[in-house]
Amino acid sequence: MDITTIVGIIAAIGLILVGQILEGGHPSSIMQLTAAIIVFGGTLGAVMVAFPMRDFMRGVKMLKLAFIEPKSDVAGLVGQIGELASVARREGVLALESRVASLEDPFMRKAVQFLVDGMDPSVAREALEAETDAIYAEQVIGAKVYESAGGFAPTIGILGAVLGLIHVMENLSDPSKLGGGIAVAFVATVYGVGASNIIFLPIANKLKRKVGLERERKMLIAEGILGIQEGLNPRVLEEKLRAYAGENGAGLKQAA
Repeated sequence: MDITTIVGIIAAIGLILVGQILEGGHPSSIMQLTAAIIVFGGTLGAVMVAFPMRDFMRGVKMLKLAFIEPKSDVAGLVGQIGELASVARREGVLALESRVASLEDPFMRKAVQFLVDGMDPSVAREALEAETDAIYAEQVIGAKVYESAGGFAPTIGILGAVLGLIHVMENLSDPSKLGGGIAVAFVATVYGVGASNIIFLPIANKLKRKVGLERERKMLIAEGILGIQEGLNPRVLEEKLRAYAGENGAGLKQAA
């Protein structure tokens, strides 16, 4: 579980409410169901208009990624590739065929299968990079769903404010209805700006970061398997991969 996402959202909302209380306000004053319906309902509709159903659903499914911490044992991954390199050096590349089925990572399984099948190194590299880039591009679109929501929410909040002011203007003769209308107007703006900067945009940034790390992990695997194909010494290969993780995937190294 990615604790920073949960703690961050709770801390942001909680401290805003604490500030409201310290200013003499009451939390219930910014809890308006009507404003919430306008802002979140309007934002949802706008995002659905902006993206095809396939991209929208991809974004919905990716939401859980913001709250979980994918396993990323770079040291273990480098060690596993080093072990495969040692087997290939002692027994030959074809000896790896018996180990393909036992590899848990689908991407690594495919890369090793390319190696066993004797695929040309340049063709194998192109195939692995193309798959990695295609998956990354799709996942970035899923993250952009939340980025777009972060752009729409403040504007929808302003729309809610205008609707609230219209309601106020329609009931100037009835003072009892003025307070509710003004509350909806201001609270809708708070919801729009708050949802954008506390929820939607931060989640979009976190998703982009995580899919970027996954891309680097796959590229690390590709470099390792292609290194085996080149006949690199297992120790040299491991050092090369550690350097690659440090230079091009610093976040990967930290995650491990």
